Amino acid sequence: MRRFFLAFFLLFFIYKSSGQEVKQLDSIQVDLRRALDSLLRNTPNDLNINVLKKILKDITPPKPPEAEQVGWKTSGKFSLLFNQSAFNNDWQGGGTSNIAGNTTANYEFNYKKNSLTWDNKILADYGLTFLKGESFARKTNDRIEFNSRLGQRIGKSFWNYSLFVNFRSQFAKGYRFSKDPDTDETIRTEETHFFSPAFIQIGPGLLWKKSDDLNINIAPVTSRMIFVDREFTSGPDYVDGDYFGVDTGKSSRFEFGGSLAAYAKFKLAKNITIENLLNLYSNYIEDPWNVDLDYTLNIDLVVNKYISGSFVFQTIYDDNATGNFQVREVIGLGLNYEF
Repeated sequence: MRRFFLAFFLLFFIYKSSGQEVKQLDSIQVDLRRALDSLLRNTPNDLNINVLKKILKDITPPKPPEAEQVGWKTSGKFSLLFNQSAFNNDWQGGGTSNIAGNTTANYEFNYKKNSLTWDNKILADYGLTFLKGESFARKTNDRIEFNSRLGQRIGKSFWNYSLFVNFRSQFAKGYRFSKDPDTDETIRTEETHFFSPAFIQIGPGLLWKKSDDLNINIAPVTSRMIFVDREFTSGPDYVDGDYFGVDTGKSSRFEFGGSLAAYAKFKLAKNITIENLLNLYSNYIEDPWNVDLDYTLNIDLVVNKYISGSFVFQTIYDDNATGNFQVREVIGLGLNYEF
């Protein structure tokens, strides 16, 4: 019986003590709330917001680091752009009705493991325009290109040992257009077709790669082969070197020099992406100061998942092809699909 009263007394004491502690905690919370309310009322709202943001930033757990890519990673994009202009017979401002379309396909398959990277990219573009009154279409764009680059990182830096391969040609025939002086009809003369010309470059070098969207590859020892169809270099009127530098009756040309390839891609706004591609090549064997240049600017405007706008500007300088700058510009609104 004595043990029962002792246990009851202990429970009663604990209950009273806990009740007092709860009351003390409630009192402390009330006093703290009052102090905070007074402090918030007597300080500017901007300061309160900044302090709250700082507190939320401090208590927010950091994002876990993204897992480093190991193995293969693939991505692709297909775009179809349209452009159309129409003029009736009474239109006095001049112009020719036309319909134009341009398709673009990009596909990347890249491999990464530890300090080894292997980046591969396929670029394909083809476009046609149909002019009213002509029985044939004119090309607005034609390119097929494959780039492959192997890189081995040097220590912990952004620099890599590299080896690159580049192939560039076109899909269909290309023509030079002129007017028949007697009939005033448009005459077209074939100048190029698939694998004529075709360019293949290969060379070791150094790659500075901060990311997939910002890198520069320098290859001071680069071999380049130019392939053409012999029919364009044959004939009594052909002059050595007039067709992409290839000699009379030959179907290829070898060059040895240095190259530089730079790539930069960034977001100008949430739905606007700008992509820059620059390729330079100097032939040590012949006229090394005549540097070949190929620069492309791509601006993509994403309207939604399937609709986008596109602006492309490309300029090429190759004195073996022509002594002037070649310029191409394409702008349009169309459909795109990523995979």
